[in-house]
Amino acid sequence: MPRLALKSLWARKVRALTTTFAVFIGVALVAGSYILTDTINAAFGDIFSESLKGTDVVITSKDLVKQESGETPDFPQRLLPRVKRVPGVALASGAIFTPGGFFDQQNKAIGAKYAPKFVASVLPGRLESLSYVDGGPPKTAAQATIDKAAADSAGLAVGDRLKIAGRERVRSYRLVGLTQLGNASFGGASIAQLVLPEAQRITGRVGRLDQISVAAAPGVTPRELQARIKRVVPGSVRVETGQENATRQTNDIKDNLKFLTVALLVFAGVALFVGAFLIFNTFSITIAQRVREFGMLRTLGASRGQILGSVIVESLVIGVAGSLTGLAGGIAFAKGINALFDAVGFGLPTTAAVIATRTVIVSIAVGVLVTLASSLAPAIRSTRVPPMAALRELPEPRSRRRTAIYAGLAALLSLAGVALVLYGLFGGLSGGNGAKLLGIGAVLVMLGVSIFSSRLVRPLASVGGWPLERLRGLTGRLARENTQRKPARTAATAAALMIGLALVSFVTIFAAGFKSSIASAIDRNFQGEIELQNTDGFSPIPNGAAAAARKVPGVATVSTLRSVQAKVVGDGTQRITGLDPRTAPALLSLDWQQGSTATLRDLRDNQAIVDKAYADGENVGVGDTLRLFGQTGRRSSYRIAGIVKDNANLLGSAVITQRAMARNLGQTDDTFDFVKLRPGADAEQVQARLKAGAAKLFPTVDVLNQQQLKDNQEQQVDTLLNLIYALLSLAVVTSLFGIANTLALSIHERTRELGMLRAIGATAAQVRRMIRYESVITSLIGGVLGTAVGILFAWLTTFAVKDLGVGFSIPAGQLAIFLLLAVVVGVLGAVAPARRAARLQILDAVHSE
Repeated sequence: MPRLALKSLWARKVRALTTTFAVFIGVALVAGSYILTDTINAAFGDIFSESLKGTDVVITSKDLVKQESGETPDFPQRLLPRVKRVPGVALASGAIFTPGGFFDQQNKAIGAKYAPKFVASVLPGRLESLSYVDGGPPKTAAQATIDKAAADSAGLAVGDRLKIAGRERVRSYRLVGLTQLGNASFGGASIAQLVLPEAQRITGRVGRLDQISVAAAPGVTPRELQARIKRVVPGSVRVETGQENATRQTNDIKDNLKFLTVALLVFAGVALFVGAFLIFNTFSITIAQRVREFGMLRTLGASRGQILGSVIVESLVIGVAGSLTGLAGGIAFAKGINALFDAVGFGLPTTAAVIATRTVIVSIAVGVLVTLASSLAPAIRSTRVPPMAALRELPEPRSRRRTAIYAGLAALLSLAGVALVLYGLFGGLSGGNGAKLLGIGAVLVMLGVSIFSSRLVRPLASVGGWPLERLRGLTGRLARENTQRKPARTAATAAALMIGLALVSFVTIFAAGFKSSIASAIDRNFQGEIELQNTDGFSPIPNGAAAAARKVPGVATVSTLRSVQAKVVGDGTQRITGLDPRTAPALLSLDWQQGSTATLRDLRDNQAIVDKAYADGENVGVGDTLRLFGQTGRRSSYRIAGIVKDNANLLGSAVITQRAMARNLGQTDDTFDFVKLRPGADAEQVQARLKAGAAKLFPTVDVLNQQQLKDNQEQQVDTLLNLIYALLSLAVVTSLFGIANTLALSIHERTRELGMLRAIGATAAQVRRMIRYESVITSLIGGVLGTAVGILFAWLTTFAVKDLGVGFSIPAGQLAIFLLLAVVVGVLGAVAPARRAARLQILDAVHSE
């Protein structure tokens, strides 16, 4: 039977290749997801190891509460002399390594938009890991270096001027060297070096250090030196060997990148799910067309088990071939995704592609198992036809009992899926557990709708085919009737496109509601006319920007907002906001649930205002106590004085005064500055003055009016949407091949019928149009069902998060475009089958068996 299976595949090469392609796409996404993240992790590991190759011991501050920015606290420079006196220390130096911004003389930003830029200090002797490919290290406060990749991208050379911005005003430096870290690639990140005092000054860390790097004397091991240093430094700092530090940082990166692996695997699962429909449909039609062949084998003595084994061998060969080619394609996919991230400004470091054993095993196992599972039902069905019925090619009738079973299964799957979705949304589960239930529920709903959709094919085909029948007459009618002839086949073909359209519709509708809610929240909450924020949209900005803005003619008030992550005692980590009670009420209009503007105006250092979602989730209210633990290691308590509904997700879980935030949580950097103008001031002129001042003094600051702020937020959402669309497009491409495959098999099945149509006068062009119209109707069925399911999921999700201010908005124009694209997919999928149908020889087709 294995030989028979291989011969059968060879006889149907095109069909087998098309089915293999579905496996290839899904496996390539799975393999590529692992390869990309493993490669990025390896690149970071190389970077950390290379940067510490001359360092035996590293001293850093303990990261008591992880911050969204990834920054760790600094510590006093006075620890350095104490470390230098430890026996066995050959060399010790303090270091600065803090985010900043780099610009050329025209104030054009250097480096990828969302990739980090670090201001670093030069280290002495063997502690310095950067090598100089041109020039040398800075020796005065007026000199700087930058990595060669960033210099090349900006067209800079030794002798040019480089502007560096930190927490202080931007300063121009003479570029004296171009650096490189071994053979490591930083991706879109970049590093500029300054002498230590200047690095401390521009980053606002005078008298402070981010790190102390230590080299051991000959004969002293890193472990011995680590133990000696631990005895003389306070417990607030972490003392690690160079290897321990590199390993910890690499593991932190791995943990931070887990979300990327999960997200990419979700899209891989979507592609595999769509591919499963293609495989199922192909095997179902192929087996139906080979009934006589199987009947002949049965009469010659083949058992049911042998027939089943033959079909399983075919699917196994396709699964293995698709998995192996998909594994190879995963390398290209990983590079493509990395290029996509580069295009939108998320540059990531890379190295040679890492193909782990886990990647190989998982990719092949997933591809083979999905193929076997998809072909199992058709394979079992092939053994049920009695030999004599098979020889006479009698189709297996669907009994009422089986129809009822399918209907019951569809209802059961749909109801179970909706129940899981609702529990995932409203069950109060943690993010990860809720997301898993949502995913499982969505799959069950899709399966249920796919099974039930065969009952919807006839009415939907009537509606979708009506315009074609009216416009194209008999050709359109034949296309509509052919679509309705075998509803199960049409439904299975449309289901692949339905899944892709459902997800596209869901993210589009949810994003539209999210964008409209952001715009509404900005209009409702921001009373100021202008906002200052970092050019990347989330990093802190220099505190001097607010002071400079207050001096600009036409400005009445400037209020600053600060943000930090802190642990709530008895709960997890939450985002805490610091406001200035003297100025915030004039620029922020909050949606008070308990309290009023006077509550904010009179807010004391031992009081807090909490968000309604947090208050409801933790069952706390006015008069209760909020206990916080921050990076400083200090515990502080606040009495809840008011509750607000944070429609713009601006305030996090709680608001305290900036004075309390600085003292207890150690945060003194501004995140946003809100500017209110004097009555009668020209808004455009004031904004122009603020922009000119920012470009001159603080180029990392973006100056936006309210409309620009809304546009900026929408642009960030659209960037994420485009990434999602790009990944989902692979599932749509798979469904295109599914349509083409089904039509090709259908044409083979209807060879005699098409020959008769040609014999009674149908032209080749009419046959081509009929096949195209069938595809269009099938695609419309998938598009309509997918849009309906997408709208349902979007409504449920929006309803679940309505407390966050997210509204439900249906972008009818975009959904109409997606339906039009579904028609385009149908037309493209029908090109090759339609040509094949038109080229059939009339006499051969009429006499075919």
